[in-house]
Amino acid sequence: MPYDPYKALYLHIPFCVKRCGYCDFATRAVERDSSVIDEYVESLVLDLRRASREGKLGALETVYLGGGTPSYIGMKRLSSLLYALAMSMHLEPAVECTMEANPESLTEAMVRDIWALGVNRLSLGVQSFDDEVLSILGRAHDADAARTAVAAAQTRFENVSVDLMCGIPGQSAASFRRSVEEAVALGVKHVSVYPLTIETGTPFDRAVLRGEMPEPDDDVEAEAMEAAREVLEHAGFHRYEVASYAQPGFESRHNTAYWTGKPYLGLGASAVTMTQNNERRMRVQDGQVIDDLNERQMAAEDLMLGMRMAQGISDEQVQQATTLIPATTATFAELANLGLAVHEDGRWKPTDQGWLCGNELYGRLLELAP
Repeated sequence: MPYDPYKALYLHIPFCVKRCGYCDFATRAVERDSSVIDEYVESLVLDLRRASREGKLGALETVYLGGGTPSYIGMKRLSSLLYALAMSMHLEPAVECTMEANPESLTEAMVRDIWALGVNRLSLGVQSFDDEVLSILGRAHDADAARTAVAAAQTRFENVSVDLMCGIPGQSAASFRRSVEEAVALGVKHVSVYPLTIETGTPFDRAVLRGEMPEPDDDVEAEAMEAAREVLEHAGFHRYEVASYAQPGFESRHNTAYWTGKPYLGLGASAVTMTQNNERRMRVQDGQVIDDLNERQMAAEDLMLGMRMAQGISDEQVQQATTLIPATTATFAELANLGLAVHEDGRWKPTDQGWLCGNELYGRLLELAP
């Protein structure tokens, strides 16, 4: 059985000016003039052309340049990559094309150029508008640079998103709330809010093990997420995904593709590709199969992914899953009794408690087909 066409494309740029203490992504700090970056971009261009020849790019609805820090590699390399992208597919305005950027490497000139080359959405890694918090995180920018970057982005882009982080040691509740309020005041259209997680092997992990840094407090993070919801919803944003808020019409279509089971192609080091048909779903990273799901496992995963979204899961999808996994209906009833899900308007949706206790909500759904 043939595989469904790819709907989303992810291009991984694994370079940064420095690695933050909490980061466990596949990135590395490399001098900006290093030939390593040139060789990587040239290889990515070849991968794009090959994917185009193989007919993999014809049905794309979204493109995402992530990292790392795509803005760090400079405009000459970005021009080469974006030109190859435009030549390899129909990069029309209807295709959402997002690029990640960090404040220290985004300029007004770059904003103008990437806009002209087809990027139509910018996602800025701000994390906080508090200099002390940024210092704790080891970020390469300060709060003023973040404000300047947002303003620069808005000289061409209406669709600007910022990432903010909560639960950081030394970050007060008032500091986090001010950062959310500042994002709103700056006029961005999308805000993603992530609790700090301590990943194994990172400098933050080693600091926790040495007793030099406290572990993040789940209750503090929950209170921060609730404060973000309060501020953002009051400002006209709506929470469409567990960690993401948008003004109407500015939801991330690329991220939504991941949560709604659309096949995606990943190009670049450590990028993940997901292929599927009605019987099988596979994820491949660096040539290695990391997931190989059968029909029952696909159904359970789709339920879990759907409950990351505010719209939740339709009764029809639950019924379809029940034909493969008879325990599905009873599991949703149990989730409702626990206050993690609610049934309304013909759909099962996560409650606020369900989002805050995501590990339990998602775990119970995945356990339907281990």
